[in-house]
Amino acid sequence: MKVIKTEIEGAVIIEPRVFGDERGYFFESYSARWFNENVSEINFVQDNESKSKYGVLRGLHYQLPPYTQAKLVRVVKGKVLDVAVDMRKDSPTLGKHAVVELSEENKRMFFIPKGFAHGFVVLSDEVIFQYKCDEFYAPGHEAAVRFDDPELGIDWKIPAEDLILSEKDKKHPNFREAILL
Repeated sequence: MKVIKTEIEGAVIIEPRVFGDERGYFFESYSARWFNENVSEINFVQDNESKSKYGVLRGLHYQLPPYTQAKLVRVVKGKVLDVAVDMRKDSPTLGKHAVVELSEENKRMFFIPKGFAHGFVVLSDEVIFQYKCDEFYAPGHEAAVRFDDPELGIDWKIPAEDLILSEKDKKHPNFREAILL
């Protein structure tokens, strides 16, 4: 596997070695030993999966202390634009974001450390999206920041009229009103 650094410290893209032939392909999507040696010492405790259609935007979500989460995300089917926003108040990249296209073709993964808001938009007809978390979901400690805050300047790569959001995701605060970590 190969680690590709982003412009934000700690947020990295992981590109697996894919072995393919006329039968199909094989790749190692996760190895605790490799991950701890090459990315971060971490203990993932929960795996999640979602299915969404074109235009669905989920995010930008994070959890507050003491339940902050690091995530390792990937696409099984389809394609997304995945975004991580630095919410760490003492970070030199506070408010900056890293973006990566994840797809069933490129098989890339994105590691998002604690202290980041996370979201994605579906670019294909349908997507199956998986993520590993190092902390359990804690509904009483949810936080989020508005996906279209002009201060963040995120280009979601699809027309605004095609976006599909939950009622909850339509009402998140702007970055300046969000809780920093």
